[in-house]
Amino acid sequence: MLDMGLKKVETLNVMKNLRLTFVQSDIIWHSPSDNLSMIESLIGGLKGNSDLILMPEMFTTGFTMDTEQFAEEMSGKTVSKMKEWSRVLNAHIAGSLIIKETEKYYNRLVITTPEGGVEFYDKRHLFRMGGEEKFYTAGQKNLTVDIKGWRVRPFICYDLRFPVWSRNTADRYDLAFYCANWPAVRSYHWDTLLRARAIENQCYVAGINRTGTDGSGIKYAGGSCVIGFLGE
Repeated sequence: MLDMGLKKVETLNVMKNLRLTFVQSDIIWHSPSDNLSMIESLIGGLKGNSDLILMPEMFTTGFTMDTEQFAEEMSGKTVSKMKEWSRVLNAHIAGSLIIKETEKYYNRLVITTPEGGVEFYDKRHLFRMGGEEKFYTAGQKNLTVDIKGWRVRPFICYDLRFPVWSRNTADRYDLAFYCANWPAVRSYHWDTLLRARAIENQCYVAGINRTGTDGSGIKYAGGSCVIGFLGE
């Protein structure tokens, strides 16, 4: 867990210290109930100690193309559980899962708030090398949410490779975060691109990645971190 306090912004009385928690864990393949139980056991003691709890991409299933079997609705079990966690822990909860809406499937990052609110961002850049575009519909809009005076923008995994989509221009943000299933074989790219996004956009960047091996035999090495706007 990292405390992202900055003296120079505190003096403006706008932004407060923002405490992030990363759930950098293995994901039990195709087992939403087991993954929800595991996460609940990991974050259960965080009440009053975190403001934003970040989970990896597709944290209930792993990075799967089996949309029909594992898709949920926004009123389904996972989003309901996230809302419960937010309320009990007094923290924002964020992570992506498979959502079905109007006969389309989305790799959707959901953010729940302590007050019961729900925001979401649909992955814009689908991973064509893995055939993701054959099963999911790409999102079209960015999302920016306010958390303790910080303007926070979420992205998902492959979005990291597209700097124009992350550009910090008109609707400016202070912190971008990328939730991912980023393979260990490309860990150097993960580290380098997170730094690049922070430096070029003059903002903080957080990356949350899983560990373990998925059902397709792909290995993941974590590497979750926060990068400052100078690239450190």
